[in-house]
Amino acid sequence: MRPHVVAQLAVSLDGRTSGFDADQARFYALATLWQEDVTLVGADTILVQEPAVRSAPHPGPRADGPLLAVVDSRARVREWEGLRQLGYWSDVLALYADQTPARSPDSTIRELVTGYDRVDLAEILDVLGERGSRVVRVDSGGALVGAMLDLGLVDELALLVHPVVVGSGRPWSEGRELTLEPAGTEVFEGGLVWLRYCVGPP
Repeated sequence: MRPHVVAQLAVSLDGRTSGFDADQARFYALATLWQEDVTLVGADTILVQEPAVRSAPHPGPRADGPLLAVVDSRARVREWEGLRQLGYWSDVLALYADQTPARSPDSTIRELVTGYDRVDLAEILDVLGERGSRVVRVDSGGALVGAMLDLGLVDELALLVHPVVVGSGRPWSEGRELTLEPAGTEVFEGGLVWLRYCVGPP
């Protein structure tokens, strides 16, 4: 069975996912509520963080942590071992497509290859479900979340809305019509609002 998929985003009042200081502590404290088996992330999100990954402490994999799966069709991510050693995840999994550029033959990173020139997100979820994953939390920018919404692969949407207007860039939901059923609302100190929705068919 395909796992339950939660897409979690930190957004501004005008729907931007960047250009403001997100409350990371609150964001990741809320993320623990799902106890996900897999954290699904896009390569762009990881690339922004790679300098910090290199300089961060590396206590080693967390045995009871989720698996970090990264959609990386163009094989741009380099800090795989650093990500594995951060102490957040039990292991890392590179998600590639048939046409992904060749990797080093010495690589010890686990791979899952689906799709031709792009990773097949639906097949990825099927395989993860077959391997026993029950909950997948998508922790990425609007591109990956949007692609999964377009394919009808998201069951739950959680938005941590920050009291700021960015005014530039594109909103994560631009061009999408979504059917959402409210599942919960909570207001935090400083004007943060947490909105949870069940996602209907696209």
